[in-house]
Amino acid sequence: MQAKKLITFLVVAALLLVVPLFAQQFGNGPVRIIDLALLYVLLALGLNIVVGYAGLLDLGYVAFYAVGSYMFALMASPHLSENFESIRAAFPDGLHSPIWLVIPLGAGLAALFGVLLGAPTLKLRGDYLAIVTLGFGEIIRVFLNNLEYPVNITNGPRGIGQIDAFHIFGVDLAKPLQIGGFTLPSVTLYYYLFLVLVMASVLICYRLENSRIGRAWMAIREDEIAAKAMGINTRNLKLLAFGMGATFGGVSGAMFASFQGFVSPESFSLQESVMIVAMVVLGGIGHIPGVILGALMLAALPEVLRYVAGDIQNMTGGRIDASILRQLLVALAMISIMLIRPRGLWPAPEHGKAAPQPAK
Repeated sequence: MQAKKLITFLVVAALLLVVPLFAQQFGNGPVRIIDLALLYVLLALGLNIVVGYAGLLDLGYVAFYAVGSYMFALMASPHLSENFESIRAAFPDGLHSPIWLVIPLGAGLAALFGVLLGAPTLKLRGDYLAIVTLGFGEIIRVFLNNLEYPVNITNGPRGIGQIDAFHIFGVDLAKPLQIGGFTLPSVTLYYYLFLVLVMASVLICYRLENSRIGRAWMAIREDEIAAKAMGINTRNLKLLAFGMGATFGGVSGAMFASFQGFVSPESFSLQESVMIVAMVVLGGIGHIPGVILGALMLAALPEVLRYVAGDIQNMTGGRIDASILRQLLVALAMISIMLIRPRGLWPAPEHGKAAPQPAK
């Protein structure tokens, strides 16, 4: 059994390593789609801690994604040096923060915002919690859209550009890397960086799921009153769930800003937050493989349907907008899947099972 698991692990690892090399044969576009899909996997894993483990419906998760993105954009672009004399005097060439500083800072700042969101919502559950978190996400987006006057911090709706790419062990991820006779383009280098982060996140989630904290979260999810009666500190554990889930969003945001080289409030709309929740629900709430599957499907499906939508638009003589049709096809696919598999594509085997009955 152990040998079979080891062989499966090695085969999957080999496939993950060669996926971008194969996709690269069709250009940078497919690899870029895979890169963004990995970022969505990272976001879905973080939200799964809040929704899947602790049972707290969070519709404002994209706010932590935005916090991480703008944190890196401000620390790795000339924006602050151009708008603040004191920063220009200290850093005449602009801020260029290294990755070893950005990742912990992005995680810590997002965790702080997660705790700030969780603190006033400790007594809320269900729809009421969803409404509060939804408002929090919109507040962050509105702030980012308006923090241009009287002091230009976020550059408003115009966004922040000229963001540095990551440098890891002397390798600039914005430039192709020559290894022997092979050339690895920038999108492929970012793929391997995102893959390492996803693997680390999966390991953290598995350890959390099987720990005392993870079991306590699941007890709160199933019955908060019973969990409190058993001596579980529901207040601290809820705050921990919000903070821990937010760290994934902050790190993902920093990766997104470096990968895109540009951030603006439009990238962090309510639709993004709903899509991340849909990834968790579609794949299987609380089940890590299911969440990964749901994130990959919903991240790639709109891009795959882009080609189908164009053909259908041509068949109707251009009377149907391709982008709206693509959203309609995605929605129909999600409805169909949830009707066929109400608990998700790959649900947790133990979730929802009744307690075993004692033998008579």
